[in-house]
Amino acid sequence: MSALSRDEIFKSIRDHLADILEIDPAKISENSSFVDDLDADSLALIELVEAIEEEFSKGDHVFRIEDEELEELKTVRDSVDYVAEKLGSN
Repeated sequence: MSALSRDEIFKSIRDHLADILEIDPAKISENSSFVDDLDADSLALIELVEAIEEEFSKGDHVFRIEDEELEELKTVRDSVDYVAEKLGSN
């Protein structure tokens, strides 16, 4: 399986977030704060985590975001960096 590019990871997270928050994906940048800029509540963030875990789990590999690590993910960039690091993407 080839590693996804950082841009592909960003687009995936952005699209999931846009669906969950029912906003235009163009309004979401890597600098967007989930809470301050996008008004995402805890339920929306849980939905995003579930969508990310489902999207990036392939075959026998289960992608998981640990609860204690979740507190560190405050912006879209944080989540893209996290997924890229876990997947070994650049």
